[in-house]
Amino acid sequence: MRLKRTHNNVELRITDVNKEVVLSGWVHRRRDHGGVIFIDLRDRWGLTQVVFNPEKHAETHAAAEQIRPEWVISIRGTVDPRAEGMTNPKLQTGEIEINCFDIEILSKSLPVPFPLDEYGDVGEEIRLKYRFLDLRREELQKNLLFRSEVAATTRNFLLEKQFVEIETPFLMKSTPEGARDFLVPARRTFGTFYALPQSPQLYKQILMISGFDRYFQITKCFRDEDLRRDRQPEFTQIDLEMSFVEENDVLEMIEGLVIEIFKKNMGMDVGPKLPRITYAEAMDRFGVDKPDTRFGLEMVNLNETLATCGFQVFRNVIEKGGLIKSINVKGGASMSRSQIDGLIDFSRNQGAGGMAWMKMTANGLESNIVKFFDPEHQQALIDTMGAEPGDLLIFVADRPTTVNKALGAIRLKLGEDLGLIDQSRFDVLFVTEFPLFEKDEETGEINSMHHAFTSPVEEDMPLLNTDPLKVRSKAYDLVINGTEIVSGSIRIHDSDLQMTMLEKLGISTEDAEAKFGFLLKAMQYGAPPHGGAAFGFDRFIMLLRGAASIRDVIAFPKTNQGVSLMDETPSEVSREQLITLGLQIRKT
Repeated sequence: MRLKRTHNNVELRITDVNKEVVLSGWVHRRRDHGGVIFIDLRDRWGLTQVVFNPEKHAETHAAAEQIRPEWVISIRGTVDPRAEGMTNPKLQTGEIEINCFDIEILSKSLPVPFPLDEYGDVGEEIRLKYRFLDLRREELQKNLLFRSEVAATTRNFLLEKQFVEIETPFLMKSTPEGARDFLVPARRTFGTFYALPQSPQLYKQILMISGFDRYFQITKCFRDEDLRRDRQPEFTQIDLEMSFVEENDVLEMIEGLVIEIFKKNMGMDVGPKLPRITYAEAMDRFGVDKPDTRFGLEMVNLNETLATCGFQVFRNVIEKGGLIKSINVKGGASMSRSQIDGLIDFSRNQGAGGMAWMKMTANGLESNIVKFFDPEHQQALIDTMGAEPGDLLIFVADRPTTVNKALGAIRLKLGEDLGLIDQSRFDVLFVTEFPLFEKDEETGEINSMHHAFTSPVEEDMPLLNTDPLKVRSKAYDLVINGTEIVSGSIRIHDSDLQMTMLEKLGISTEDAEAKFGFLLKAMQYGAPPHGGAAFGFDRFIMLLRGAASIRDVIAFPKTNQGVSLMDETPSEVSREQLITLGLQIRKT
């Protein structure tokens, strides 16, 4: 390379006029204005306008005539002020241009398959196939630069809090609980396999037992599961663990980190304290354990209000231990019957048997079911729901889990459809006291709500043997705008209690020893009380950047089918490789 860069493409200002400089980068745009050629030269910092004037530098101008977009060049020239009326306030370098007298073409580019200076209507498939071009776009570059800045803020914050950054293995024991493991055959020990980590959970607990007190890492994890907009087979998480702590200590550490990231990287103040609500309150008010609190439409339990009403459908639900909840859609009485029917169909898609409704008018409540409610119950409904003329009351009556799922989904749908959500706002809160267990309604099996290493609340310990589904845990999530960003808990540090927990989950002593024996053994050598959390880093960055997909904040993502279109991964391997590993491909 003959010309050595002296500045990046966003550094030069009007104070640099007459200075001789060398810039390098990609040709972003090329314009020919009556013989004078203008090129916008781009690097990751920004753009600088370069001018090729045939009257001043004919040879350089001739070379510029051949240049096309995305060629890589270096130029030497002098910094000139732009002509009066030709400045560009949108560019940091908009007051100057480079009068080029020397150019070096470093490499040429084929015509690009889609424009890089604007998104337009470019399909994601072609963007992922040509990811090396897609990553040149300003939006994606800003996303990844922002991601790097948040990682730096995280690392600096935790190091200042006396955390130790420790890397845990990528090749570990397979302990499939929940999502499927990615398996890696071990060539040297025939017939055995490593697994890629779904989480560093067991290792970070062992680090606490080993006396490191405070650990963190920003690490890759892997889950072989079906993908969605906010999910990838490999993902990044901020992982941390602390010793000799109670739940509040960990929550305050997470709180401090999140407030610091919003302050330093977003220029926003979400502190000094983050609100906390219990799981039970979240389900009662919003129907979900990750509530979006940027708008109202909170759910109201009507079991007590309607226990003696004349509407038999509602009374039957209550008598069978079910639940009736309602939301008040302010001004919703203007919705058409077809819109309401659409909501009824939507509720059925969420598993409910249907949805009831009433409109509040100047004359009182109106709907096809009002006749089943005497004046006393109608007034009780109006008072309980705070109904005013013009409001629409929506009811779902069913099993509690079904009601929460269906009405919670209706609430979110109406929030979006009616424009009730302030998209510029960030509501950050903790959800605490999750149930220790949850019941699979299809199989009847009991599963851990978070994971098998979560500690129960002390006062609920007697319920472990009598009514385990009522046991609360020392588990917590951080939720931003209805998206779970952080999940964590205080861990079990007693080996006997850990074995009890595994037994409740249907894991035999033999299986527990085979899967988790190394952790159980470590606990018998002096384990401190400890707890921690993990941030879904990709999802966090997606939310902060307002990106449409998690793929827009990851350098080299996979498609919904887990495929990398750019390098055609996954791919077949040779027969010789399979033989070496003792494997054979068999079609099912």
